[in-house]
Amino acid sequence: MTAMPPRLRAALAIFAVLALVPPLAHWIGQPFLIVIATRMVVFAIAALSLDLILGYGAMVSFGHAAYLGIGAYAVAVLSRAGVTDLTLHLLAAIGAAGIFALVTGAISLRTRGVYFIMITLAFGQMAYFFFVSFSALGGDDGTALAARSTLLGQDWLRSEPGLFYATLGLLVLIFAGLYRLTLSRFGRVLSGTRESALRMQAVGFRPFPYQLTAYVISGCLCAVAGVMLANQSAYVSPSYMSWHRSGELIVMLVLGGIGSLTGAIAGALATVALEEGLAKYSEHWRLGFGLILVLVALAAPGGIAGLIRRLKGAPA
Repeated sequence: MTAMPPRLRAALAIFAVLALVPPLAHWIGQPFLIVIATRMVVFAIAALSLDLILGYGAMVSFGHAAYLGIGAYAVAVLSRAGVTDLTLHLLAAIGAAGIFALVTGAISLRTRGVYFIMITLAFGQMAYFFFVSFSALGGDDGTALAARSTLLGQDWLRSEPGLFYATLGLLVLIFAGLYRLTLSRFGRVLSGTRESALRMQAVGFRPFPYQLTAYVISGCLCAVAGVMLANQSAYVSPSYMSWHRSGELIVMLVLGGIGSLTGAIAGALATVALEEGLAKYSEHWRLGFGLILVLVALAAPGGIAGLIRRLKGAPA
């Protein structure tokens, strides 16, 4: 019987611990911890989506948060039209993000290196300023949601535990899908392209279709995180898609370990936890967070995932 890979065991352990958060929060009389945990899981989904193109495809996107905003605004637009079902919100968000990713990715992937970074940043800022000027939905001030999405016609997401478990379920499904995808032929070709696109062409693979497909999948998955973020905060704002947010997603990967799906989840959880914890002690918490990030970069270049591998004696 084949042993379970360590990164899969680690992911299952993280999911198991997360599943215990709501009962533990109620037991200790701190229900607000469920809200924080939901936010952690939302950004874990967003970090996973970015890791597919950055960690496995070496595509550094500084406009990835645009898909987070697209997902959030899909909820706001459909809710105003009287459509409250979560499934329809997810489908609309995935469709809109897929179209945006297909068009912008086809253009962006014609470039390489810093030019790719800058063009994804430009497209992300275009989306940001489009919604800033969208006065029907509050423009720069954003808009509040009247209620959370419904699920199967029921208001299960209105309770914090209900929303948390729905978001956690999506995280598990997305992780499982990406885990299988990265182990498939598609994933191996994408990883090979990261190492050397020229070499992949020499063995008969055209990198562009694989990169574009990964780019579209990544955008669609990040939009799923946007849908759940809108429900968690009951508010939608263009700030969700600013370049600062894209930078935060990259920081999550650096902290957790680029090119490791489990590391992406760990990095997102650690980043949100540090933000919440440090903010309680000082309004200048970003300084402390920056110092922690520098220490991680110097002491553990592979992030949390790399540090754990080193402690176990495995190659980083």
